[in-house]
Amino acid sequence: MSTESITVADRDEALRGIVDATAAAVSANAANAAVVFRAAGSGASGVATDIRIGRHETVIDEPPALGGADAAPNPVETALAGLLSCQVVTYRFWAAKLNIPLDDVQIETEGDLDVRGFFGLDNDVRPGFNGVRVKVRLTGPASPEQYRQLQSAVDQHCPVLDLFANPTPVHTELISS
Repeated sequence: MSTESITVADRDEALRGIVDATAAAVSANAANAAVVFRAAGSGASGVATDIRIGRHETVIDEPPALGGADAAPNPVETALAGLLSCQVVTYRFWAAKLNIPLDDVQIETEGDLDVRGFFGLDNDVRPGFNGVRVKVRLTGPASPEQYRQLQSAVDQHCPVLDLFANPTPVHTELISS
């Protein structure tokens, strides 16, 4: 399932242009590097959540075993999808930046979760993933060494991989009425 209608060369040129324009904007004013992303949501039927992200709307639900209707992916599946899609974007940007030819990138993610943490059945079990696996398949004319170089750059610069791999400060504010 691809929405791509431009050539790989055109895509890479466009991505290099974005990298160059961003570098110039940040060089001119470091404040240009700061970006805030937002999402908002509210409870829907059962345990589903209606989500608004910019001009997009989506739904998050749970399978019946967790009280949902399985009407949409669940939160941890969407977290894996976020990692997967960020990896695709980061591979494409860094392939263009490093001039490493890349025809396609396919990624599979998998996470292990022990529900004892979520349900509070064992306080020694964390509620989140205790392991995540990412399988990356790159196709194109580059050498295996070039693709290892690309993987290293992606592992260092993928924002969502960083969220999974490193603690991120989170502040929760409760507003009740």
